[in-house]
Amino acid sequence: MPDSVLRVLTCGSVDDGKSTLIGRLLFECGTIPDDVMAALECDSKRFGTVDGATDYALLVDGLEAEREQGVTIDVAYRFFETPARRFILADTPGHQQYTRNMVTGASTADLAVLLIDARKGILPQTRRHAAIASLLGIKQVVLAVNKMDLMDFQESVFAAIRHDFRALLGKLEFDRITPIPICARDGDNVTSASMRMPWYTGSSLLRALEAATPMSAQAGPFRMPVQYVSRPDHTFRGYAGTIATGRVQPGDRLVNSAARTEATVSRIVTMNGDLAEANAGDPVTLVLDREIDISRGDVLAAGPAPAAADGLDAWVVWMDETPLFRGRAYLLMLGSRTVVATVTDITTRLDMETLEEVSVRELALNEIGRVSISLTHPVVCELYEANRELGGFILIDRLTRGTVGAGMVTAIRTRNADIVWHRLDVDKAARSALKGQKPAVLWFTGLSGAGKSTIANLVEKRLHALGHHTMILDGDNVRHGLNRDLGFSEADRVENIRRIAEVSRLFVEAGLIVIVSFISPYRAERMLARDRVGGDEFLEIFVDTPVEECRRRDPKGLYLKADAGQIRNFTGVDAPYEEPLDPEIRLRTLEGTPDVLADEVVASLRTRGIIA
Repeated sequence: MPDSVLRVLTCGSVDDGKSTLIGRLLFECGTIPDDVMAALECDSKRFGTVDGATDYALLVDGLEAEREQGVTIDVAYRFFETPARRFILADTPGHQQYTRNMVTGASTADLAVLLIDARKGILPQTRRHAAIASLLGIKQVVLAVNKMDLMDFQESVFAAIRHDFRALLGKLEFDRITPIPICARDGDNVTSASMRMPWYTGSSLLRALEAATPMSAQAGPFRMPVQYVSRPDHTFRGYAGTIATGRVQPGDRLVNSAARTEATVSRIVTMNGDLAEANAGDPVTLVLDREIDISRGDVLAAGPAPAAADGLDAWVVWMDETPLFRGRAYLLMLGSRTVVATVTDITTRLDMETLEEVSVRELALNEIGRVSISLTHPVVCELYEANRELGGFILIDRLTRGTVGAGMVTAIRTRNADIVWHRLDVDKAARSALKGQKPAVLWFTGLSGAGKSTIANLVEKRLHALGHHTMILDGDNVRHGLNRDLGFSEADRVENIRRIAEVSRLFVEAGLIVIVSFISPYRAERMLARDRVGGDEFLEIFVDTPVEECRRRDPKGLYLKADAGQIRNFTGVDAPYEEPLDPEIRLRTLEGTPDVLADEVVASLRTRGIIA
């Protein structure tokens, strides 16, 4: 059995023939069992798109929806081998809305087979897939120009597509391009030379795959993200994980990359017994000669150890319908480590027509762009081009827990040694004690016209009368100064709340009770504000007024203007409001007057120990 394994990605635009090509390749390599072949012939009559013939795409399109539509939706993996090599093929979707599936398939591939329909030439989705393959570190590409039979096998058609693709190479980092004209349905140039294209004298697709070079994770230094600390009893302590790169042996000196503490490997433990050596891809438990502080998310490494980053620059493939905005916080998962990350800048987007970078302020669904990210806690990582495992990450929505982006690290930032947090003798506790109160943020949120400012003003008057030190931040007032440069787009609303969250934190440090009255329509930004202040010092107060009542009140005439189209992106009309899921205080304005509701807030502050 051959030892060499090549991971192959097939990609391209919709209906370029990816699944058909893989099915034909499996058939000609003799890897389809007789019962599967019989089922395929039966399915071809029911779902097939090739009149009176076997539809090899059905070997790969396993989902019912895929067969009914004749397209690939999910990533399908197929395994086969020849005397020269073993292969793992990933068939990825061509539709733009399934870009995330394509990223999944590309993240582990050694080579990409990029299909192009000979009738259509290079399409935007072709360029998108080529760009993603390049960004994800794939250096070898087979340019498979399919459906040559529909263009009468003309050499000029193939030559024009080959020329157009090579014109993109200055913007794509591929080391080897192998153009091959094929007809996947009939097998032309798939495993053997086509008699219908005598002008082509290059290798078949299979020969090209057998000649490709796998990307070697063995070459890099040893790296293993720790997934679990195993302590079944007091006699055993091991660190479990899958080796990302390199190899390890008992006696090797390793360092915890985060803490910079060192120890020596004494055992390599597996379910099948101890090993004398373990390599990249092996799941192992390492036992060290002494106990050092290691926990899940740390990285054991051979020197030189990778850096612990406080910030990253990266390419990001955005996968969510809600755009990526500057200032919004997500969960970032890199290796086995998950931290809160804030997008501090979005600089450029990759134009899929020209593959040039253009300046932008946000990224929409399926767009690829350069971003800068700040991390709440350091993360051990490396550049993606040097280490896929420690250089690739995903972004996760903090509320839905859905994956919204995939990133490749291009630069690592560590905290500037010249910028330190200056410790002050008079701190928050001292300032609070002087005022005789516990600092807190009272964050009033609700629709325009809900009554936030009215109730917030009454709360401050009551606290002032009781001798407490307060500061009120009102949404309209702040837009006259600090936030006067911001509009009402979703991106500007995100930045609006980010700034107020930072100002609120500073006032809390001063020992004040901060009263914030902002619509703040997005849960993610209210969560960011809570994080900046601290959960025990943040009270989310939902001024719960139905939108119909807000429209009836309309104290500033804003709903009328929004309905007339004079105001764009108005919350409750043409922009969403995400109600708090579990606020500390809910004020139902239809059930009480502003004075009664203000008293309710003050009573809650007493109960929580914020005021006496």
